[in-house]
Amino acid sequence: MQIEDIWPTEIRLKKDRRGLVVAFDTGETFDLSSEYLRVMSPSAEVQGHSPDERKTVPGKINVEIMKLEPVGNYAIKIDFDDMHDTGIYSWQTLAELGRQHDALWARYLSELQQQGMSREPAPVPGA
Repeated sequence: MQIEDIWPTEIRLKKDRRGLVVAFDTGETFDLSSEYLRVMSPSAEVQGHSPDERKTVPGKINVEIMKLEPVGNYAIKIDFDDMHDTGIYSWQTLAELGRQHDALWARYLSELQQQGMSREPAPVPGA
């Protein structure tokens, strides 16, 4: 089966709104945290318009998914509680994020460290 032919059999928002379980007709099932989905958003805001423009997004350890919206019959739009809502997650993107999770997550953690950033939100001044 080509990745282009992949089709979800389940997309379930976890009760705590901190992740999605996505199952495909390939038999693969992925448990994707909301933090991972947010920092890997396919939006131009995160990915830029070329690999050189990709941004490392810190401080999203506590982000939650507020809403899922279907986009045609090929994707979902995820609205996060930090007001990020511009990423369109195609079935292929979700499968790739699941299949490449360990490598992408390791790269993200390395980028955070190299840039002196944290998964924790920045402290609120005066709080």
